[in-house]
Amino acid sequence: MENVVVLIVGAGPAGLATAACLTQFSIPYIIVEREDCSASLWRNRAYDRLKLHLAKEFCELPHMSYPADAPTYIPKALFVKYLDDYMERFDIQPKYLTSVESSKYENDKKCWSIVARDMAEGTTMNFVAKFLVVASGENSAENIPDIPGLHSFPGEAIHSSRYKSGKSFSGKSVLVIGSGNSGMEIAYDLATHGVNTSIVIRSPIHVMTKELIRLGMTLAQHLPLNLVDNLLVMAAKFIFGDLTRHGIRMPKMGPMNLKSKTGRSAVIDVGTVGLIKRGIIQVQGSISKIMGNIVKFQFGDEIPFDAIVFATGYKSTANMWLKNGESMLNENGLPTKEYPNHWKGENRLYCAGLARRGLAGIAADAKSIADDIKSVIGSMCG
Repeated sequence: MENVVVLIVGAGPAGLATAACLTQFSIPYIIVEREDCSASLWRNRAYDRLKLHLAKEFCELPHMSYPADAPTYIPKALFVKYLDDYMERFDIQPKYLTSVESSKYENDKKCWSIVARDMAEGTTMNFVAKFLVVASGENSAENIPDIPGLHSFPGEAIHSSRYKSGKSFSGKSVLVIGSGNSGMEIAYDLATHGVNTSIVIRSPIHVMTKELIRLGMTLAQHLPLNLVDNLLVMAAKFIFGDLTRHGIRMPKMGPMNLKSKTGRSAVIDVGTVGLIKRGIIQVQGSISKIMGNIVKFQFGDEIPFDAIVFATGYKSTANMWLKNGESMLNENGLPTKEYPNHWKGENRLYCAGLARRGLAGIAADAKSIADDIKSVIGSMCG
């Protein structure tokens, strides 16, 4: 049995940021991580050409900036190095291969009782914590939709977390399902490697340039979101033209409001739209079923594919181990409260990085959590 003041579950950017903020106040903590490294999503499950989609000023963790010579849009390898330097600066030492199996609040003792498994030894570990921080991420489990006939598909069908590069698919026909940033970028990467590429775009999306998003985020600090949205939509129409005839519809709500209210991001174009316009990437609608290597689409097209990439996102798994967390997380493992009050539950329970606000949201959560824990400890001592 190990007694701790704060137990942080997850050593991705949210867990590391929370640990750094607690360190600033000299508040002791333990951070546990089920993988064998920190930030495993970035190290092991991100495709090679990935860069942070937002400018670096919106992607810093608390108390440490990027090096002065870092590019505006940070590539994957540099971001991983930033995280390693961050851990070194704040002396963050996660307990790796430690998977939380259950946690519940003990009312009589006013503490959290946590059972974890040491995956290397196969033994059970017990923690008692005054404060519990859920930082296991929105992206802890792959989300693959249930498509009729998928089991009959003979080719490779992978989640985007296992996609590295289009090289291995050269000369084949590949269907990308999902039109968020990952799906659109993977489609571009495939097409530039000589792959016959199609992408399923079902929902309306905003397509922007990274410069437009940077401008929007800067203006949003000074102007009403509706005004910023009107400017961005006008600019996007000027840059990309009318995309409806290419199978891309625009949401009714503007891009900044959509992000603020639903957590859904605009798609930042890396060149995909140009390839769609030239017919190099084919846009498809919803899938009705899969029959062997043939994918049947709702409007009747039946097309053979060699491989499918599911860029269909992730889901949170916190609900699988967290008991008594209903005040903070819904049945999908995401916050019940609206931003910016989402990060705090009852009984000294917190969550970091679950509000779909990227690294800027993670930084804000970590600061709020550490400030709150400091004030609670202060009132206990008082």
